[in-house]
Amino acid sequence: MGAMAQDKALNKAEDKTEGPVLKKIGTYKCGRQPKQVLFSPDSKYIIMPLLEDNGFDIFSVEEKKIIKRINPPDSQKQGFAEGLFIPEKKVFLVSQMTTANLYEYSYPGFEYKRTIPTTGNWSKFIAFSKEKQLLAVSNWVSNDVSIIDYESGKCLKKIKTGTEPRGLYFINAGNNIISLSFGSGLIEKIDVNEGKIINTIKIKDSAMRHIVLNRAQTKAYVSDMFYRSVYEIDLITFKIERKTKVFNNPNTINLFNNRWLFVSSRGPNNPTDYTKRSPANGKIQIIDVDTMQIIQSFEGGNQPTGLDVSPDGKYLCFSNFQDQNIELYEICFE
Repeated sequence: MGAMAQDKALNKAEDKTEGPVLKKIGTYKCGRQPKQVLFSPDSKYIIMPLLEDNGFDIFSVEEKKIIKRINPPDSQKQGFAEGLFIPEKKVFLVSQMTTANLYEYSYPGFEYKRTIPTTGNWSKFIAFSKEKQLLAVSNWVSNDVSIIDYESGKCLKKIKTGTEPRGLYFINAGNNIISLSFGSGLIEKIDVNEGKIINTIKIKDSAMRHIVLNRAQTKAYVSDMFYRSVYEIDLITFKIERKTKVFNNPNTINLFNNRWLFVSSRGPNNPTDYTKRSPANGKIQIIDVDTMQIIQSFEGGNQPTGLDVSPDGKYLCFSNFQDQNIELYEICFE
């Protein structure tokens, strides 16, 4: 969300500490296994990369329905994991794990532009550095991060990380990346220019998934699925300052108005196979980062996974992975 939109929404809140009020608009069917949801920069559409389907769905916020399914090249191989809008380039990128490719589309319009190979294996999360004009992509199986020149689409280097890297964030004008290792329980600080890890936080058995930063880029918030926790990281000292216990298997997080941290938690694993439906529905929780206390909690569907807040600050959307749907809420302050 842009700082101006966040500030405008925050002004409505004044000093109310109870946080945003969520009013449900509806639940809407989509393709199989919506891994992520993300709003377009103009807040008009919600995009859903589909892990077990042939592309990504486009949902119109105004019409309250899916208006299009986009089928990228090699769409029959499925495995669409994460997307990223780059407003200044007027493009949308989506990753496909099964081919280790990124596909670039125009926005508005969603017209196919090009395929960008990551040269990794099982590519997932995408980050962009405006200062360096670089893309970074985490590769789950090859255990590295691809650094790609945006203009040419060529992979410049692959930087080794802990096992199963996932969440990424460029900091320090693109000179560093924070990378999360799901399999090794690591939060790693990478020197992009040198192509090496320069600092590490390790928590035994943890499973780091998603990372967001505050506006000043002084603090990061990281979800850990194993310990069902969210950590607050001081990026200056590179140490964990505080943590909050949330519901089982926290997935995606989003820092709204620089204060309210939305957390989607998938719920308990199926005892037979964690990839199957959970025995209980997941939850959406809101943490006040001033206190790191949970101020709101409500039930989602089966395995809430993707989550996003619209750039204009009006809507919350999250996906229920096993229910094949998304839920849309209006965000209010009363």
